[in-house]
Amino acid sequence: MNTITVLVVDDTIVYRKIVGDALKQMPGIEVVGTANNGKIALSKIKTLKPDLMTLDIEMPEMNGIELLQELQKMDSPPLVIMVSTLTHQGGVLTLRALELGAFDFLPKPEQGNMAENMLKVQKALEPIVRHVKRHKFGIIDPPARPKHAAPIQTRAAEPKASPRPVSSRPAGIRSKSEIIGIGISTGGPNALTKMIPMLPRDLKVPVLIVQHMPPVFTASLAASLDKKSALDVKEAKDGDIIEPGKVFIAPGGKQMKIVAGADGLTRKIKITDDPPENSCKPSADYLFRSIAQHYVGRATGVIMTGMGSDGTKGLVLMKNNGSFIIAQDEKTCTVYGMPKEPTESGIVDVIAPLEKIADEIVKTV
Repeated sequence: MNTITVLVVDDTIVYRKIVGDALKQMPGIEVVGTANNGKIALSKIKTLKPDLMTLDIEMPEMNGIELLQELQKMDSPPLVIMVSTLTHQGGVLTLRALELGAFDFLPKPEQGNMAENMLKVQKALEPIVRHVKRHKFGIIDPPARPKHAAPIQTRAAEPKASPRPVSSRPAGIRSKSEIIGIGISTGGPNALTKMIPMLPRDLKVPVLIVQHMPPVFTASLAASLDKKSALDVKEAKDGDIIEPGKVFIAPGGKQMKIVAGADGLTRKIKITDDPPENSCKPSADYLFRSIAQHYVGRATGVIMTGMGSDGTKGLVLMKNNGSFIIAQDEKTCTVYGMPKEPTESGIVDVIAPLEKIADEIVKTV
């Protein structure tokens, strides 16, 4: 009872063992099979019907991308977790996998012995597995995933939601924002791929994004978004001047904040190696605190899909300093974690579905 069944797919026996052993250490998990390429995996999916699958990208005969394309033809495919290499090519292919419906990814450990690597994989998998259990066994927190997450496809025909105003802006605070800060995690690359291109070319403010991702992957995400968007999108670098109409993505494995320039007027990006916050590096809270400090009454905070509660404390500071707060709605979140607490605590001004967030951002500038 209450068991999640898993298929482990990787072309190397070493990683099949590492991932398989990590999963077997978790209560309520049963590894029902393994496969060394997508073709074999496809056959086993049809017979074993696993709830969850870990999937390598680069494999012979049928690679992970090709397998994901085949899964789109199924009525009830397993939830897919990509196991990705920390390389530029790995980042590009992982983003493609997320666009094709993969739920999340974890980086392949490339250093350490078998036991150390198994612990790294286990730590990365634990929050994902907790979410899968909650979804499968009907626990409300966090709620079920939306239409773009693999096993559930029924929401597509539902009427689109409209933004809902929640609270009024504090009296006496400037009405126009001069900066947008976004915090996002699980489901983020897919959500940003849809939302950022909706922002107009003439957006007169900068956009700073914290997407929970490891190094290399954030550079790939920035490059991908830059190709799809009217705005210039880049991975932030230490010392970048914050300019209107540009989108800066915090580099994976680092923290990003805003500092004052030497003239006291300009604002710059500071990239640091400060410790993780909420187990996150980069952390939305870390960025939001600096926005609250440097843009009193002149900022918009946006909190979107993701596990955990990173961003909540920083949004409270922003709200107390007169910022406008937008939260993604539950229905369109891959995981309704990060927007949940700010919404329920009453600090959110507008709750909006993914397809309306860009419009709500534009209204604040």
